[in-house]
This record gives sequence, structure tokens and C-alpha cells, in this order.
Amino acid sequence: MLHTPVTPSPPKGVALITGASAGMGAIYADRLARRGFDLILVARNSERLESLATRIAGDCGRRIETLTSDLRRADHVDDIEDRLRTDGDISMLVNNAGVGSATPLLQADIAAMRGMIALNVEALTRLTYAAAPAFVARGGGTIINMASIVAIGPEILNGVYAGTKAFVVALTQSLHHELAARGLRVQAVLPGAVGTDFWDASGTPLSNLPPEIVMTPEDAVDAALAGLDQGELITLPSLPDAADWQAYEDARQALFPNLSRSEPADRYGVRRDNVAS
Repeated sequence: MLHTPVTPSPPKGVALITGASAGMGAIYADRLARRGFDLILVARNSERLESLATRIAGDCGRRIETLTSDLRRADHVDDIEDRLRTDGDISMLVNNAGVGSATPLLQADIAAMRGMIALNVEALTRLTYAAAPAFVARGGGTIINMASIVAIGPEILNGVYAGTKAFVVALTQSLHHELAARGLRVQAVLPGAVGTDFWDASGTPLSNLPPEIVMTPEDAVDAALAGLDQGELITLPSLPDAADWQAYEDARQALFPNLSRSEPADRYGVRRDNVAS
């Protein structure tokens, strides 16, 4: 459904946001509209989506379109892919839709894990692969991928969930390496605990978490957008000192020269038989 204000100002572009009906997705919608973007909001809950769109159109004077879609369904992803490829007004994709789990591996339901992979990895990948070539062809664009601190701390929650978010970080880093020079701007956002309904859905009520580790979704998104403004590739809204991430990244980069060599490292005690035949 389309929500159009009476006298809209010229937009900065169109931002397509997945998982937009609640939590951080809804805050992204509000903040980007206030920055001058028209919006395409994608989510499963049509009632909440319409309510949000009506409020933002009234508050910000932006043109808002809503698309009710379940991105765990391949056919629904087809429609969003096609829109990203063909709509030349879209200049930003926010891959926010996702689910998580706090259930230990041995207790986790494999069907739930497969559904999580379908949303967190497959749908995100397909939308990214639709948007990136289109943005490059149009001369530029921005992709924001929602990851999590579990991407670098897989011991914190469910390991499959952590694996999906590690994938998001790796994909984002690769996109930056390959396409930054061609006008594609990318960012991976790694929030810690955020006060949304994510926790109830993941199996751990928000009330069980210490308040000192829980950030509001408003603060998390505002910090993420500040990181985008500062040109960050990886944004950790809670991290006090950016030098800590840089040290982590420098250590990762320092491994590269020795990750692939013709002989095993000496510490394994493997010796090649050089006896002449």
C-alpha cells in the first residue's frame, strides 16, 4: 500500500527496509524518513506495517510504500529482488529482517534452525545480490546489513544463529573489498542486546537480561547511523573505543600471509621425506 503526503519535499532517494514493522527496523524507517528518504517498508505484519507507515508519512512528509512479505518464503523474496533490480529510485537497502535463538545446540529444533538460515542468510544474500549490481550500475548506493555481536562471540547464544551473523559480516567485508571503488557503500551493524521483542521470540525473555547490557533500539539505530556517517564498515554500537576493533581487525589481517603455504607449520612436526629414489 502507498502512503503519500500532500506536499512531499524532493527525496534523497528511496530506502528499502526489511523487518520494518517493529524493533530496529521501525526505528530505521523513522530515522531515514527524517533524513529525507522515501521508504519501501517490508515485513510480515501488515497491520503494524500500515500503522507505522501512516505515522511516518504524517510526521515526516515522506512517501511510504508497504509490502507485506515473509522473506522465509522464496517466492516472496522473488518479488523484492525484482523491485531492487528494476526500481531506479532505490538507493539504500537495509537488510534488517532476521530471527535469533538462545537455545543450546542439543535442544534446538532443526526446522527452526533451517528457517533461521533461510531468513538470516539466504534471503539477505539474495536481496544483496539483487541490490549490489543495480546500485553499481546506477552509480552508487548503500547496503546496511544487520549482524550481531555473536558474529565475533559465538559462545554467547545459539551457534547456528552466531554462524548466520558471522556470514553477514564476512559478506559485508567482501562486498566492501570488491565494490567500494565502484560506488557501493556497505556497513555491517553488530549490536549487543537490544530491547526488542527479539528476545521473547528467541527463547530468552528480555526481563531475564541485566538492564546494564540492554540498549534501546532508538540508541542502537542512532549509533549505527552515526557509524555510517563516519564511514565505518563495521559498527559496534556498544564498543567504547574503536581502537579495540581496529586491533582485532589488524590481528586478522596479520594472519593472511601465513594462512596458505606449501608446507605444514613446524609446530605440527610434519617432515617431508626428501630421500632420493
